[in-house]
Formats: sequence, C-alpha cells, structure tokens
Amino acid sequence: MAGTSPQVTAEQNRVEAAEGRSDHPPSPAIWVHRLTKHYGAIRAVRGIDLEVKNGEIFGLIGPDGAGKTTTFQILAGVMQASGGQAEVFGRPAGETRSETGYLTQAFSLYPDLTVAENIRYIGDLRRVDRKDIEKRSHRYLQMFDMDRFRGRLAGKLSGGMKQKLALACALVPEPRVLLLDEPTTGVDPVSRREFWDTLAHLAAGGLTILIATPYLDEAERCHRVALMHEGAIQQTGTPTELRASLGATRLELHVENLAEAERVLVESRTSEQILDVQRFGDRLDVLVHDPARARADLEEDLKAANVEVTDVREDEPTLENVFVAKLRSLGLTIHEPTFPGRHGDREVRGLVAIGAKNLTRTFGDFTAVKNVNLDVKYGEIYGLLGANGAGKTTTIKMLCGLLEPSRGDVQLAGERGSRMRSGNVRQRVGYMSQKFSLYDDLSIKDNLDFFAGVYGVPAREREEKRKWVLSFSGLEGRQDQITGSLPGGWKQRVAFGAAIMHEPGVLFLDEPTSGVDPLARRAFWSMINRLADAGTAILVTTHYLEESEQCNRLGLMVAGELVVEGAPSGIKKEQKGRMLEFVVDQPQRAADVLKNEMEHWRVSLFGDRLHIITEEDAMAGEQSVKEILSRYGIRTNQVQEGRFSMEDVFIGVVQRAREQGKVALEE
Repeated sequence: MAGTSPQVTAEQNRVEAAEGRSDHPPSPAIWVHRLTKHYGAIRAVRGIDLEVKNGEIFGLIGPDGAGKTTTFQILAGVMQASGGQAEVFGRPAGETRSETGYLTQAFSLYPDLTVAENIRYIGDLRRVDRKDIEKRSHRYLQMFDMDRFRGRLAGKLSGGMKQKLALACALVPEPRVLLLDEPTTGVDPVSRREFWDTLAHLAAGGLTILIATPYLDEAERCHRVALMHEGAIQQTGTPTELRASLGATRLELHVENLAEAERVLVESRTSEQILDVQRFGDRLDVLVHDPARARADLEEDLKAANVEVTDVREDEPTLENVFVAKLRSLGLTIHEPTFPGRHGDREVRGLVAIGAKNLTRTFGDFTAVKNVNLDVKYGEIYGLLGANGAGKTTTIKMLCGLLEPSRGDVQLAGERGSRMRSGNVRQRVGYMSQKFSLYDDLSIKDNLDFFAGVYGVPAREREEKRKWVLSFSGLEGRQDQITGSLPGGWKQRVAFGAAIMHEPGVLFLDEPTSGVDPLARRAFWSMINRLADAGTAILVTTHYLEESEQCNRLGLMVAGELVVEGAPSGIKKEQKGRMLEFVVDQPQRAADVLKNEMEHWRVSLFGDRLHIITEEDAMAGEQSVKEILSRYGIRTNQVQEGRFSMEDVFIGVVQRAREQGKVALEE
C-alpha cells in the first residue's frame, strides 16, 4: 500500500462496502509516504513512511532532535512538507485542519482566563456552535473530573490539570485525529494515569491518536510504537514485538556495592555477553542474550571482586532497553564527559546532610506539611515523590532554608536555624528548580558565568567547568546561543550543569529530567551517581516513577504527610495484594466493567493488556476477575502474575490515603 494514496483506496472501500463485496482492509487514518522536511542544509525529516489505523493510539518515540515535532506540525497542517505526502483520512493534511486536534509541547492556553473561558474561546475560534461548546465542555470536564474547577484561572492550575484543560479544548471541535506532542511532561503520576485512561476511552470511541512521549512506560500503553532517529523511522511494532526483537533477558542484580559492581561488570571478562548495564538505586539491570550462562559468569566475577550478590531475578527487557540498544546500533552513544571535580565530600559520607524533625508548615488554617521526619546522608540519593499539592515544594523550601517552618527542626549541611542562610552554607548547596533555572534572554555562556559567580567557583576553574557543561549538554561551539532558543531537553542539561559547577556537598534537583529523552536521561543519572559516589547528598523530585528507582531511598508524600519511606525494591515488596495481567478480547470494555465492579484505581489499560491489582492471592484474584468478565460476555485469553511497578505502588498509596480522608491542596 506504500505507493497508493488512501484517497483512492478510501473511495474504493466505500463503494465496495456499500455493495457488500469489500475484501480490502480499512484505509489508514494517517498515511505518510516519503515525507521530507528541510530547513536549509538541515534535514529534519528524511523520507519517512507511516500508517496509523483509525481508532489506534500510535506512539512516536525518539531522542531530542529526531524530527518528531516537525512531523506533527506537518500532519497538523501548520507547516508545509519539502517533499512526499501526508494525508489524513485520504486528504492532504493541510486540508483537514478542522478535523485535527493538536496539543503542542508548550502550554498554549490563556492563564488569565478561567477553565470555562478557555474552552469557550477555543470553541469560538474553531467555529463551533455556542450550544455545542457548552454541551461538550460539560461532557469533557466531567470526564476529566474538572467540572468543579470551571471558574478557576488556567494559570492557577497544576501541570496535570492544565494538560487536561488543553485536551478538553482540543476535543471541543470533536476532531477525528488527535496529535499530542509530549502532553504529560511535568504531570504527576496520578494525573498521568487519568490522562491515559481518557485517551484509551477516546480511542475506543473511534478517535485516532498519534502521541510523542519521552516516557517509555507511557509508550507501553500505545497499540503500536515507532522509533524515530535523525529524521527517519528505524523500527515499528507493538510494545511486545519491540521487546521481543532484542532477543534478550534482563537480570536484576541486588548487590552490596553498586558502584563497584557496575565497574566490575563493565570491565569483566564476560562483558561481551552483556548488552547493557544500568544502575538503579538498589540494584543493577544487566541485559544479556543467554541468562543462564551470563548469570553464572557474572556472579563468579563479582565474587572474585568481593562484591556480594544478595538476589538475582530474571525479567523481560523494557522499552527503554529496546530504545537504547537500537540507538547504540545506529552509532549514538551516551555522552558522559568526565566531570572536572576537585573537592568531593567522601570524608563525611554517612553523616546527615539534610534533616527534618517534625517539620510542619501552616498557611492560615491550612496545613501544607505535617510532622515530616526525614534525613538524607552524604553520598545518598533520596527521592521525594508526591502528586501535585502533596507538599513537596513547601518541604523543599523549608529544607533549603528558603521558608521558615511553623514548627519542627531543619538541618542543612551541618547547620540549623538562621545559620542555614549563611554564605558558607549557600556555597555548599546546589539547587536546580523546575520553574526557574536559567535566564532565557542571556546566552548559554552568560548564564554559566553568572551562576559560577553566584556560587563562588574559583576563577581558575571556571573555563574548565564551562567547557564541561557545554560538552555534557552536547552544545560545544554554541556557547553564544540565547538560552531561551534551546529545546527543553537541552535547556535542562545546561541548568543541571550550572547547578553543579561549584561541586556542592548538598544538591536539590526538582524534576531535573523533565522532557529529557531516555538516552540523555541516562547521562543525567550517570552524573548524579558519580556525584553521590563522591559524597554529595542529593534530594530529587520526579514525576517519572521508573526514574525514581534510580534513588537509594524514596519518600512518598500525600496531603502534606510522609506516608511511605524506604528503598525502591523494599517499598514494592511491602505492598499488599498481587498484580495480574489479563489479555482479553474486549480490552476497553473489560476495563470499564472492572472499574465499575471494583475500585477504579486497581484497573489500568496498557494497549491490549489489563493490569489488575487485587488484595486476594493470585489464584483467587484471577478467578474473581474472570467471573466478572464472563458475566459481561468478555473472554479471557491469557492471565499471568506480574510485579508491581513503582507507579502501581504510588497510585495505591495515594488512593488508600484519599480513602482515609487525606486530600491534597489542589482538590
């Protein structure tokens, strides 16, 4: 079908279907053939072919600069292609703008208008009848559980609520195709799951969705996925097909000394058996072709290096493993220049660097943070997790000395009280903020020079540190570029580099990898681990829960309280119940039925698979779910027990807390 336009095929199918003689498969909703886009000498899109079926959720993944956004802009009809064809339901993309909804990466709504006013404005702009605007507005706001926020200003919404509002605005014209360019960047895990449940409903109703995402756990929810790199599509398939294409097994190794174990495996005699080694907070993931042989050899090598292996588990590879392996096969490597560190804090490893005892903060009658107790030691990476409104930002401000607690005690870099705000402490602390890290109207060089001065980087070290930041960011030779012109992922890399140039003993990172592609994310975490190995105490917040497993310990906040704390694997092991994966003949209907029959958060749809969390043992839980589905005529094809993801844990903790009456500020 690659050379035949769907416009011809669609008309042929229509006629044959009317006559009852059609043997042709339905024409695609989106059809792209040899599509190209050039910006002068830059070839952003290089002759791609792509088909997306009607009612399909199709994921487009790839590193920064792969050409995803350019492809979206052509399909949305806002940009002309240099060559090739891009058709939506058999017509050129430029002619179907009224049938296409498009969410860009940047928040494009009006912060000074209310939720209802934003929807009304977009509806008017798209020439939707006022009565239809009101009717559809009510329907979508109810679907997104936002009806009670109709009068709230858009600028006062959380990241997740903004994205739901943007989606509602895109849906008011009732498009047939929805283009979503990284719609959940910066969105908390609860809102992300709700967002994807909504997309699954819309697709089941016939809406075609093409989505780009840097979060590969999200890509698991797509029916099919395409990997794009340097303007070309390199691989396409279902998530299951892509994982199987590696022909590999993932070994989870729990060891006593992660840094030493990682070094041994990279340098060992068995390194030719290893496809990938990835370090997490309390384990190593090792990708191998022959798990039995590799496991024996790896354990022998680690034993020879006096590294004790406490547990080994086998599992299938992740989509991130596929992504990284494919990009490496194309010659793309993780860029990890050696940090020019001179100082370090190894002599204080194990001592408390950040501490809180009964930390409480009230604003009038509202308690934002309630009796929080935590400590972060030098050489440790601690992840602070929570949905929007949970109290994370308020807690971090108090831990940094930027906000006085109403009650409780704070310790930072060995100091308490007013001494936390001394110049000496400030020189020992680094902070990367999600909302403000760099000056957009300054060049990269000017930003780095400014922060080097603020943090007191010795003059003799500044040039070397600046060169390292540019190399780490992949921006060598572009130091005079205005920072505001950088894509989000590159800007995050520069901001991270600026925050660590002075080699802080204590580092606060607020969503450091938001919007960063998986390969660059690995470089971030490799550097974060090196800093921790050198003795730096690091506190991280992230909405990407697969990433949270990179931390040595985690704390989960709900409604201002720290409700769960521990190592990632330990937290997952402590969860009640079992996670069952069902393959059924009617996935979306099954999800809807089960959400009505049990607590809705226990059910989540991943493409054609259902994840069910049950409090019963695996056999009893399987039988209970099968009986429910059978009553509705839904056939179960396959069931297997899976392991809790950190997202499963997080959602469960938040929902159980809500059942106990703990409610976030946003609500």
